[in-house]
Amino acid sequence: MDTIDTFLDRNTNFAQSQFAAGLRIVPQMKTLLLGCLDPRVDPAHVLGVAQGEVGIIRNVGGRVTPDVVAEIALLVTLTKTLGGALGPGWDLIVLQHTDCGILRLQDPPDRLADLFDVEPAALGHKHVGDPRAAITTDIAVLRDSPLVPATFRVTGMLYDVDTGRIEVVEGPERLRGEPEDV
Repeated sequence: MDTIDTFLDRNTNFAQSQFAAGLRIVPQMKTLLLGCLDPRVDPAHVLGVAQGEVGIIRNVGGRVTPDVVAEIALLVTLTKTLGGALGPGWDLIVLQHTDCGILRLQDPPDRLADLFDVEPAALGHKHVGDPRAAITTDIAVLRDSPLVPATFRVTGMLYDVDTGRIEVVEGPERLRGEPEDV
């Protein structure tokens, strides 16, 4: 059996025993999560996320890039068209991890500089080699972007691939210090 056949068999099982009809397009937990593509760090598994609870964006390193900011802006627009708003009560989680493959892409720096849309000489400011510093740097990018709602409660988390544990590195706090509506 090849990969596609395996997936089709698994989907049949999913459709018969796990499919949840009627889920809304807006995440039930009012949460957007940015994570890495690494198959060891599937946010649904490591955080126990059920279908429909969280919107998940995944990219190389789980990093905030100009493309991620643009995606968040599109999600804000989509949510508004559905009669909702990404605002107070919404969480934005940046989930990065130890032993990330992005560490192996630092040389030559041009590859990652393009990802972040910076000059290769400025790549050091992205702290690719230090996941804790990278989380803090990425949250600062979110804070500085007018495209990301200031009312998001943002949290930076680090997943340890050796222990399976999550550490909160930063947050939760409002992006630009605005008070939370109750």
